Amino acid sequence: MHASDTDPLGSEAVNESAESLRVALSGRANRLTRSKITLASLAGVVVALDQTTKAVVRATLPLHDSVEVIPNFLSFTYVRNTGAAFGLLNGVDFPLKTAVMTMVALTALVAIGVYAAKTAIPQRATRLGLALVIGGAVGNLIDRITFGYVVDFIDAYWRGWHFWAFNVADAAITIGASLLILDMIWMDRHVSRTV
Repeated sequence: MHASDTDPLGSEAVNESAESLRVALSGRANRLTRSKITLASLAGVVVALDQTTKAVVRATLPLHDSVEVIPNFLSFTYVRNTGAAFGLLNGVDFPLKTAVMTMVALTALVAIGVYAAKTAIPQRATRLGLALVIGGAVGNLIDRITFGYVVDFIDAYWRGWHFWAFNVADAAITIGASLLILDMIWMDRHVSRTV
């Protein structure tokens, strides 16, 4: 007598299929877990680098002093930013400005963090972009909570024109956001070609 005679549904085949599915899902879960650990690790590196460079600037440069790094192009100038990114709203005073700016930054960070935690992130560029954005946002948020302002010090300029002073966190956020945008554009093109 064959197994198929006593088991018309083929439970052995069903069990094998279920086991294969369990192994495949387990492998996918492991990859997602590793992906999120990598994302958190990269974000942690950005935070550490950002906070270390800011501590060095606070310890070695008096407020508003400069050290020329590349003549006629780059200086380290210690400034305090009480506004948003790149000095936006820095010169504007309003009641509870520090608390408002901190809450805006915290809300954005929580939204990005929830997105990163709940989303499968298959593309390396997306993972790297999110890690840079999250790390940069955390770095600047630490400053806002600790000091009530963000330490900026990278002063890029050409002749008489100065770009806004920024820091490692700002650079990470800008590069990360650019990677996310490029990845979205690439994904849209890729999807439109396959449809």
